[in-house]
Amino acid sequence: MKVKIKYFASIREALGVGEESLETAASTVGGLRDELIARGGVHAQALARTQDGKNRAVRAALDQRMSGEEAALREGCEVAFFPPVTGG
Repeated sequence: MKVKIKYFASIREALGVGEESLETAASTVGGLRDELIARGGVHAQALARTQDGKNRAVRAALDQRMSGEEAALREGCEVAFFPPVTGG
């Protein structure tokens, strides 16, 4: 199925692209993230689940709603990945 992927903040900066369309075999947000990590290089670093032995809190939204990795994809959906936002 074809999905639209958006990247935000430091993930966008690391990948050098803000969005892309992708043909995927993944059925969930987590499966899509796994496919992107499997590309290696900057994708693996930017979307990794752990870094230096610590969990990385990359967040995801499916069709503009916060979603867990178990959320089901469907044809034409939009998935966004972004790091946690802190402020002060």
